[in-house]
This record gives sequence, structure tokens and C-alpha cells, in this order.
Amino acid sequence: MPWIWQLKEWPCFRWQDGLLDKEERRFAEGVSVTIGSLRHLAAQERESLTIALLERDALGTSAIEGEILDRDSVQSSLRKHLGLAHAQSPLLHGKPREYGLAEMMADLYRAPDSEPTHERLFAWHHMLMHGRRDLGHVGRYRQHASPMQIVSGPIGDERVHYEAPPSARVPAEMDAFLGWFARSAPGAADALPAITRAAVAHLWFECIHPFEDGNGRIGRAIAEMALAQATSTPSFTGMSAVLHRHRRDYYEQLKRHSVRLDIDEWLQWFAARALQAQAEADRFVRFLVDKAALMARLSGQLNPRQEKALLRMFREGPEGFTGGLSAGNYAAITGAPPATVTRDLADLVRKDALKKTGERKSTRYWLAVEAHPTPQGTRPGAMGNHRLPSN
Repeated sequence: MPWIWQLKEWPCFRWQDGLLDKEERRFAEGVSVTIGSLRHLAAQERESLTIALLERDALGTSAIEGEILDRDSVQSSLRKHLGLAHAQSPLLHGKPREYGLAEMMADLYRAPDSEPTHERLFAWHHMLMHGRRDLGHVGRYRQHASPMQIVSGPIGDERVHYEAPPSARVPAEMDAFLGWFARSAPGAADALPAITRAAVAHLWFECIHPFEDGNGRIGRAIAEMALAQATSTPSFTGMSAVLHRHRRDYYEQLKRHSVRLDIDEWLQWFAARALQAQAEADRFVRFLVDKAALMARLSGQLNPRQEKALLRMFREGPEGFTGGLSAGNYAAITGAPPATVTRDLADLVRKDALKKTGERKSTRYWLAVEAHPTPQGTRPGAMGNHRLPSN
């Protein structure tokens, strides 16, 4: 079976008109809700949101590739690249992988409307491959004569999952891709809705696989860029974190669509993940709004131990500590003896800062903020037919 780029009509992706109408409307409505919520955040809370979403995306996009990054190093590197360092968050010395990825994410955040030109992609690749010497081509498209293959299995018994276009074809393939990306942008002649454009862009880029390494991370950044451009605001969904949780299906979808140009199934699958990511990002925004309101209400009423414990709980995000906060957790965070822990926690419950569940050894405490559910995307029916021109 020929690979997708060997098909006569490549790269004319096809999908049914109106396929994602419902999802596109939900995404646009969700953007409006999130922007409205952001207005309730003070400058420092906005900073926290920015760092949290970019950190979440950075950790997720690397985890998809099987790389586990140091969270503190990622966060410190993001603060440095975004100029958000302050006394409460001293900068650490960023590790090479974390520093390079954070630099790319910061560049994407600062200028989501800047088109992904060849030069900008080369710069991203330089950032991602920070300090690597095992690659022949860093900061430029691959040029090796051997096939670019995605394989698994032991040496001598490899299984080829995909073979990308030969290196000699990459410049022309990327010219076509970048030209389409510009023409399909919001306000352009052939503008596409946010999710549709992001999904097509990601799949197309991955099919070309233009770099020697880092294609997945750059391809997901391009998808995030497409979603951000549709919002007219430098906010991110944290799409990679959701894709990581669906990693097996994600790879299966990419594999399934490496041999065909009909992409209805891919668009529907990607749309469900995009809506899930957006809902989680909005939930985090509202969580920070609740945090600001709670801490303002309790201003001057907490002792240093209680304030430290609450802020530590908020660091865990909307999901909180797994299984809730225990007296042992509180003691570990604050260093307080058992009698003091009991008094502090009881006082926080009386002040409606925490909610208590269970009894005795099963007692757990939860932040007294509104629980915001995360709705899941739906997959509507389709109608009509759409054909994507290659030029």
C-alpha cells in the first residue's frame, strides 16, 4: 500500500462539509467564556495561568515522546524566557532539554500570530535540539539520503509504521504546507475554522516529517498555534497534555491516516481532544478566579502555616491532592506538631477554607472552591463534501 505522499492527489486532504460545525461553535463559545473569566484575574494570577498552561503543554508534548522532564526546571525556564521571574519564584538553572523546549513554547506564546516560516521552524528546531550533537542536521530540514522511517521492534526485525517523503522533496513539501497555512489563517481568502485548521495542519506536518528529530513536538506546537490564532489572544489549550492521556489512540490515528486522504475520522477524533483540552484550560482559569476570591476573603485571618498549606494545595490545580489532604500531609507541609495540625485544620473548616470528609484516619480535607466539571466533546453527523486544494 502506498504512503499518503505517494498518492496521486497528495496533499489534497478531503473531508465532509459541516463535519465539525457543532465542535467549531462550541470551541468559539468556549473561547469567549475563557476570555471573560480572565478579566477577573489580577496580573500575578494571569502569570500563574500562563506558566501553568505552558508547563502543562511542555510536559505533555515531551511525555508523548517518552521523555519525562523536570517540572521545576521547565517552570523556571518558562519564567526566564517570558520575563516573569519574581522574588517568590527564584530562577533555577534550566536543564538543556527543559530550557530548549521552554524557549520554543515561550516564542510560540509571545507571537502566536507570526506565521511559521521556514526560518522560524529552523529556530524552533535549534531550541528543541539544545546542545545535542548526535544529529547531522540541526536548525534545518533533514538532508540524509536514507529513508525517514518510523519503526519499532529489535534491530534486524524492525516494523515500519511510516516512511516520510525523501529528504530531497522536503523543501518543496514544506513550501506547499506553509503556503496553505498562511492562506487558511483567520481573515485569509481560504480561511478555515480553528479546529479543522489545527487538525489538518498537524496531520500534514507529521506526514512530511521534515526534521531529523523533534517533528512531533513542533507539529503539536503548530496545531496549538492554529488554535491560538483563532482566539485573537495568546492563550493555550494545553492540547498536548490531553493527547498524552490518549497517546495510544493518537498514534493509531496518525498511523491510520498515513495512507489515505479522507480524514473525517481524524478530524472528529482531534476535535474531541481539542474541546476536552479547552474545557480543562477554562476549568483552570475559573479555579484561579476562585483561588483569588478565597485568599482575598481570608486575608489577615490565617496564620503562616495555614496560608502555606492552602497555597500548596492550590499548586496542585483543580484536581487537588490525590485522595484529599490528610493531617499527615498538613504536618509535612508546615512542620506543625499533631495538636497544632488538628487546631489549624479545624479552624480552616470553620472559616470555610476547607471542606472535611470522612472520620478519624479516613478524614480528608478539600479546598472550599466550586467544582467545575469538564465537559467532553461530542461527535455530530456529517453532510456534504469538502476538498482541500494543494496550492
